[in-house]
Amino acid sequence: MASIMQNDEDTDNRGQVWILDQKLDQPMEEEAKRLRNMYKEKKFSALMILQLAFQSLGVVYGDLGTSPLYVFYNTFPDKVEDPEDLIGALSLIIYSLSLVPLLKYVFIVCRANDNGQGGTFALYSLLCRHANIMIIPNQDQTDEELTTYSRSIFPEKSFAARTKRWLEENAFKKTALLVLVLSGSCMVIGDGILTPAISVLSAVGGINVGHSMISNDVVVLVAVAILVGLFSMQRYGTDRVGWLFAPIVLIWFFLIGGIGIFNIWRYDSSVLKAFSPVYIYRYFKRGGKDSWTSLGGIMLSITGTEALFADLSHFPVASIQIAFTVIVFPCLLLAYSGQAAYLLKNPKCVGGAFYHSIPDKIYWPVFLVATAAAVVASQATISATFSLVKQALALGCFPRVKVIHTSKKFRNQIYIPDINWILMILCIAVTVGFKNQTQIGNASGTAVVIVMLVTTLLMTLIMTLVWRCHWTIVLIVTGLSLVVECTYFSAVLLKVNQGGWVPLVIAAAFFIIMYAWHYGTAKRYEFEVHSKVSMAWILGLGPSLGLVRVPGIGLVYTELASGVPNIFSHFITNLPAIHSVLVFVCVKYLPVHMVPEEERFLVKRIGPKNFHMFRCVAR
Repeated sequence: MASIMQNDEDTDNRGQVWILDQKLDQPMEEEAKRLRNMYKEKKFSALMILQLAFQSLGVVYGDLGTSPLYVFYNTFPDKVEDPEDLIGALSLIIYSLSLVPLLKYVFIVCRANDNGQGGTFALYSLLCRHANIMIIPNQDQTDEELTTYSRSIFPEKSFAARTKRWLEENAFKKTALLVLVLSGSCMVIGDGILTPAISVLSAVGGINVGHSMISNDVVVLVAVAILVGLFSMQRYGTDRVGWLFAPIVLIWFFLIGGIGIFNIWRYDSSVLKAFSPVYIYRYFKRGGKDSWTSLGGIMLSITGTEALFADLSHFPVASIQIAFTVIVFPCLLLAYSGQAAYLLKNPKCVGGAFYHSIPDKIYWPVFLVATAAAVVASQATISATFSLVKQALALGCFPRVKVIHTSKKFRNQIYIPDINWILMILCIAVTVGFKNQTQIGNASGTAVVIVMLVTTLLMTLIMTLVWRCHWTIVLIVTGLSLVVECTYFSAVLLKVNQGGWVPLVIAAAFFIIMYAWHYGTAKRYEFEVHSKVSMAWILGLGPSLGLVRVPGIGLVYTELASGVPNIFSHFITNLPAIHSVLVFVCVKYLPVHMVPEEERFLVKRIGPKNFHMFRCVAR
């Protein structure tokens, strides 16, 4: 075993250094034996990028893709008062899709991934690598000796340096940032419960358009059965689910794009003037408060965007970008334009506008594909929830749950059984409780816009501390995002009492769990640091540590990367015998994008050789 000599000094809670005989205190060693790394980082070939872009359709874009099922109905729940309102609403949809999913997320936010990880926790982890903002201070000197470790150095009077000092100066700001991150993550989880409900319920509701004799209770029961089947499939993993769902979503996008072209040609091609933003101004000028409140429905056209970023861990950025720009974006524009063209001639059909606009000859085939696509739409938020929970575990913000890696090629493709069944139960409860896509839509819009606001605030810090953009660029990008998102937020607030309270309650429940767990983790770490056993006490026990030693290796888990945990004194006091070899194991998550495989294990002997006590830090 080759080793790199390192200093490892144990300190007590007052920062006093234990001065020990160098012969008794062996140095920390890097395990030089190269371990087999089945998830070794690699560059993707062009063919692999295209294959993953195809798969991403089935995992990432189902939610965005099925929004045409319910957007116009939620925007105009009663009727369309003025045909020009359709043009204004369509113009808002076009520019919302262009500014938020396309510009902000696909081309800006996705670049802020943490070694392929997406979501609010990934942004927080990325910030932790460039500023000392973690509440649990478990870093030590050995972390900085990693080959992948980098310390950000800013000019003393730069905007980035001032921002960094402002964040690091007190614990309150660090806690506030963590609360912001937890709030955004909990809202994504809440959306993961609402999206399957509204997508499946809207799709199955098409039965009433083609066969009006079916009661709404039957529609709800069918939706529940489909949801049970969807969540039961999750154990097969993202890879298999992606290959199964991707063809369905691809067919779906081609269908809605083709139907959109047909409706524009058949009914009214003048809807294309909605690409001029002047109609947005006219829409608000003409409608006033009614136009403003309708933003709660238009907001649903960009639901799924937050899951797009959270699902980034399942696919490379290039695949996400190709799929969106080549297939998703143009097909969505055609679909919404086609529905608007149909509604200009048939304004009374706004309830179920999507199904009414389908040509009669292909109605039932499209209905079947729509139902299948709605099932797929749920996959995006489910996968996003799995990714967020995994990241929360790494940061000590969630109770330990079983995480199953479902792919031998892609380490971030995971399945969490406990979370899966909790989501299923809550999703069914929402479906049965509301039985109405309008109220679920109100709830979903509230969750989505809050997540977007949190992402914008975190991206402001990313652009400042990580990318080191000039403050004018930060101001322009942040200002534009906040104007759009705050406008939507002000509209969805009016719908809190119409279903918008649901994601707030769900998010609050998860927030309490996450924050309480993180608080407990921090307090436990603080206690272990303050009460760890001194080396002098261990040496006073004598050669046998005062106990009978039995053959075998004993592993003792600890949060401490240095020193002996207090639990060891309980072993000595209460156990009649201990193993002949004791290893104190510490698993550390470091603020680096990856730890090289040859640097992942640090081993140190504790005390004299005849104690047979070691510390192993797995990083």
